[in-house]
Amino acid sequence: MEKRGSAELLNIEQNNSKNASSDSLNSDSKSSSLNSKMGQESNLSGGETGPPLLNGERVQGIAHEVTYVCPYSGPVRGILSITNYKLHFRSVDRETPYVVEVPLGVVSRIEKVGGASSKGENSYGIEVFCKDMRNLRFAHKQENHSRRDVFEKLQQYSFPLSHKLPLFAFEYSETFPENGWNVYEPIAELKRMGVNNDMWKISKINDTYSVCDSYPVVWAVPAAATDEDLQASAAFRSRGRLPVLSWIHPESQATITRCAQPLVGVGGKRSREDERYVQLIMDANAQSHKLFIMDARPMPNAVANKAKGGGYESEDAYQNAELVFLDIHNIHVMRESLRKLKELCFPTIDEARWLSGIESTVWLKHIKYVLAGALRIVDKVENHKTSVLVHCSDGWDRTAQLTALAMLMLDPYYRTIKGFEVLIEKEWLSFGHKFQQRIGHGVEHHSDADRSPVFLQFMDCVWQISRQFPNAFEFNEHFLITILDHLYSCRFGTFLFSSERERVHEQVKQKTVSLWSYTNSQLSLYQNPLYWAAPNYQLVLMPIASMRYIKPWKSLYCRWNPSMRQQDPVYQRTRELLVLKEQLEKQLEEGRREQASRANRSMTSPAPPRIHSPVHS
Repeated sequence: MEKRGSAELLNIEQNNSKNASSDSLNSDSKSSSLNSKMGQESNLSGGETGPPLLNGERVQGIAHEVTYVCPYSGPVRGILSITNYKLHFRSVDRETPYVVEVPLGVVSRIEKVGGASSKGENSYGIEVFCKDMRNLRFAHKQENHSRRDVFEKLQQYSFPLSHKLPLFAFEYSETFPENGWNVYEPIAELKRMGVNNDMWKISKINDTYSVCDSYPVVWAVPAAATDEDLQASAAFRSRGRLPVLSWIHPESQATITRCAQPLVGVGGKRSREDERYVQLIMDANAQSHKLFIMDARPMPNAVANKAKGGGYESEDAYQNAELVFLDIHNIHVMRESLRKLKELCFPTIDEARWLSGIESTVWLKHIKYVLAGALRIVDKVENHKTSVLVHCSDGWDRTAQLTALAMLMLDPYYRTIKGFEVLIEKEWLSFGHKFQQRIGHGVEHHSDADRSPVFLQFMDCVWQISRQFPNAFEFNEHFLITILDHLYSCRFGTFLFSSERERVHEQVKQKTVSLWSYTNSQLSLYQNPLYWAAPNYQLVLMPIASMRYIKPWKSLYCRWNPSMRQQDPVYQRTRELLVLKEQLEKQLEEGRREQASRANRSMTSPAPPRIHSPVHS
């Protein structure tokens, strides 16, 4: 191969949009999080081999003679390419190419390592810190003067919004057989739950987002509530987030409703209208004359919120309501916990201190509290037939975790692939979880206090439940990891922005592709071969929220470490099992038909004469 004199970054505006797609989240050659093969390679100018490109992806620059400093197998020399979507490194000195590929949406921050006086080998270069638990280090030769250009290109395309550029999702143009934007239709989902009915109705009072700008257009509210009731309740709730329906029990009519904290303040303000509205929610359930208000926060935090004008419901003011605090900590505590977990899992794992290290992160304890809180909701709704109102401070972080997990445990529909997609669309996206602020899509403020792994924690809880009930979920672990990878990637529009109103304004459905288009076009990749969907089988799941059962999700958090990876290609084995399961189900169905056919023949054919046994005297 011809050797280039300098490793300059070439500005290349190529429209190779029709090149074959590769899966976007491959990592160090064999450590693809999706265990998929790279797509076909495209040729770049100068005869150099460039990365496989997605539709709408363009190469922005290439640097030669760059060394990837792998923490596991040592330095690897190669070519670094940067596109408007990803960073792609390919080795040049190995028989089997060593490939590192990271969507730039995954990048949290970029730092220069070493200066003009750096003398050691590979001591001068760039370190890339990622949101998916890994860091990447690339060494440059000082004499090639390539580092500055690489750094600038990475900054520009990792944080496009900070540089007045579009997110890649608005440039990505692939077409899939399924349209994922049709997965969730709010009125259809409410009808599936039996709304409208005598006690609950569909309201479109928020059709211009004027009552609550972070809520969706379509709500389900008590049938007896007037528009005035809704507006008055919204005025007394943080951010206007008044109580609305999340889920209704098909038999008892007990409900899960969600909202934000009441604006009680230090003076202990009351709102007769809000109290009456909460009473209507209680009255909508004829099976019980009580309502549980599950406040996700630790009690001291809820009390402290009074000083900021918030607070919690007084049991004196809200008659027949019982207030329960669930002791789940805030976004700042969770962010710090995940930081410690990352330090523990990457790049090296200290085997001697693994268990004590896990304990010191407090991550599993937080998972336990979230699961335990959701279980309390399930117990009240299922076993006590009592309605539950859930909130935290603003009702878009811990509240979403609790309602979505409780619904997952109560309703088998949400444990199917498409049902789980509906659950995310409904409880997380339409009800205004602040994905933009929590993840930081396209912006470079990595130390922003609004960043927090709230949705990651929810997905960890889902994984914990699936471990305890391996037959209850139609989807596998790979599905969960794919969703988390694309939470960061900015390839799809699904997780962009922080509310339905913002997504409508930005025309996300018209201008981007849904993640569900991608997943639902290759369902066999995500199906659990152990899934059993028999009616009345595991209708309600009650996992054990105990530290004896909760485990670190190693295949997510430790996946970049070769020593922690499974040696067998597990997803290939899963597909083989799915084929075998399908064959066995066909045999079973054929056997049933044959049995039914024999039974019919025996009923229509004349009965043989009865032969009496001889009477022995």
